[in-house]
Amino acid sequence: MISFVWAEAKNHVIGVDGHLPWTLPNDMKRFKDVTMNHPIVMGRKTFESFPNGPLPKRLNIVISRNPDYQVPESVVLITDKSQLKEFVQPDDEVMVIGGAGIFDLFKDDVDRLYVTKIDHEFSGDVKMTKLDYDQFKLTEKKEGIVDDKNIYPYTFETYQRI
Repeated sequence: MISFVWAEAKNHVIGVDGHLPWTLPNDMKRFKDVTMNHPIVMGRKTFESFPNGPLPKRLNIVISRNPDYQVPESVVLITDKSQLKEFVQPDDEVMVIGGAGIFDLFKDDVDRLYVTKIDHEFSGDVKMTKLDYDQFKLTEKKEGIVDDKNIYPYTFETYQRI
């Protein structure tokens, strides 16, 4: 099963200058909870945005057009999404975590969406790929807690392909 995990602003922004345009610790916690012990698939720029290298307790899979792109030994490099099946089990929930080009690559294959919708507009240079929400059913929606560390209103939403 292919799942997308991301946060997006009201204006569909998901990134700026190689990082998230907001600080939302509760979203980071949800991301960790949702992806822990699952394979995560990302593009090179998303991988390079991790300040401490590969994310622990997850098989990190990087898709790059460059077959010579250097990744740490614990990370899998693939150059085509068809190679994914060589590294994951058929019953794995594979978490696609970005960026926009990688979401676009998998948008016809995705089964589940885990999205944090932030009720605020941000300027940024990366927007989420357009998804046809008519093909999905909202299965869970939870209002996020706004506090001194999570200053933007947000909701956690989960969708399943119909």
